[in-house]
Amino acid sequence: MSTVRNVLSGKPARVHCISPSATVLDATWEMNRQKVGALLVTKQDRIIGILTERDILQRVVAEQKSPGDVHVDEIMTTEVVCCQLDTPVEEASEIMRQRRVRHLPVCDSDGHVTGLISIGDLNAHYATEQSVTIHYLNEYLYGRV
Repeated sequence: MSTVRNVLSGKPARVHCISPSATVLDATWEMNRQKVGALLVTKQDRIIGILTERDILQRVVAEQKSPGDVHVDEIMTTEVVCCQLDTPVEEASEIMRQRRVRHLPVCDSDGHVTGLISIGDLNAHYATEQSVTIHYLNEYLYGRV
């Protein structure tokens, strides 16, 4: 059974974070620079929130606020659900589906961030697993095993 550890093994180890006192404009520059759709909001190496593109669209753009005048802690999502490295991939997918989130921080037993997985990461993982399964089934069917 695959775990979140397997998904993270194919990703760079760096998790992109931002301070709660940063402006939304700074956050969007960082998201664009890093080519990511979410930043973890941390204070003293602890997750206090997550800032996503959706947060910015709903709470800044749609309300016609100036991104340079709004701070991250004013619009971030504070109810952040995390998983651990040993969480089965299926369970992580179910958490994302039930909570309707596209990003899931991965924390160790002490609550320190060890990674961040996205729905895209899980989709890529499933596609790779299915490709391998299809390959072995073809080998079996055509007697090449």
